Amino acid sequence: MNGVWSKEKAWEWYNSHPWLRGCNFMGSDCANRIDQWQELGFEERLKTADEELALAAETGFNSIRIILEFIVWDQEHDGFMKRFDRYLETAWKHGISAMVVFGNDCMPPKSEFWKPLHLGPQTYDWGYHGGRKHSQHGQFAGMGYHLLDEPEIAERHYKWVREIMETYKNDERVVMWDIYNEAGNSKRAPATMKHLQKFFEIARDVNPSQPLTACTWRCSPDRSVEIPEIEQYCIENSDIISYHNYHDYQTNIRIIKRLKEYGRPIVNTEWLGRVLHNTVQEMFPLFYLEKIGCYNWGFVAGKYQTYEPWEGTWQAYEKNPSLDYDFTKWFHDLYRPNHRPYDPKEIEIIKKFSALADEEFKASKK
Repeated sequence: MNGVWSKEKAWEWYNSHPWLRGCNFMGSDCANRIDQWQELGFEERLKTADEELALAAETGFNSIRIILEFIVWDQEHDGFMKRFDRYLETAWKHGISAMVVFGNDCMPPKSEFWKPLHLGPQTYDWGYHGGRKHSQHGQFAGMGYHLLDEPEIAERHYKWVREIMETYKNDERVVMWDIYNEAGNSKRAPATMKHLQKFFEIARDVNPSQPLTACTWRCSPDRSVEIPEIEQYCIENSDIISYHNYHDYQTNIRIIKRLKEYGRPIVNTEWLGRVLHNTVQEMFPLFYLEKIGCYNWGFVAGKYQTYEPWEGTWQAYEKNPSLDYDFTKWFHDLYRPNHRPYDPKEIEIIKKFSALADEEFKASKK
């Protein structure tokens, strides 16, 4: 099996690309990722995505992070493969590449509000982050349930990862492979580790031209606190280090300093939590200065409602009203449904530093 890229190869790849900046993208008319990828309504969804990706390019973004949905591939295989390619092409015509995500551990327990995934019309609840009153963002006692827990379905997941990567391993429209989103979330570390390892094994066997990553999402700014084992595995098997953090400027500075010790390029694949004081005004210039790739969560506010706080944030505040949360602000998302900015000053900052980065990249290539 091919191994992790050398640090030299990782930096050579990273420096050959403009500063990566963008968002975790889903069209505003999608209730969830099934809505994003299934055949039902896809032409309308792609039209919306086309319009919003044009806005993303105008904003200064050059990449998006997209999470695939296994059951759409599993139940509508041939159609999904065609639709996925059209999605990549739609982004690419706007100068936007895609970071592609496979696994995802943000799951509620099967015994608590879990509902089987299904194709067809998708429902959503107004007023809740993710469009679900009982979502993975609440505080649950039990371990989250994943289809990977079913051995036969797990084997099909492995085929899914291999086919997608084999198909696009040399495609410039795919900038990076994000092997697993927040491995170990929802108390899933014991159940997920073997699947995480298998996903990486498949990816190394495919040996794509793009780098692999999987994030640390609980890396503490306090060096005395060990990084959880499953996230340490992610770091050690990634070509490019990626992390998630929705907390304030100073916390991110300390985390970045800790992650720099691995000697590899760094990308923040989830950020922007205004309620938690993680803002465009502070974070975007920091990522520019450090040349840390960055993908904020959300773009145009819509059915998925990620401008609403996490349900767990509400629950934590209700238990402890002294927590320093600012519920006067949107949580995620940059644009209103009419495509006006949530805050025009944020967009000015993004455009300004994106232009600076592109000017510097062009100058470095002369």
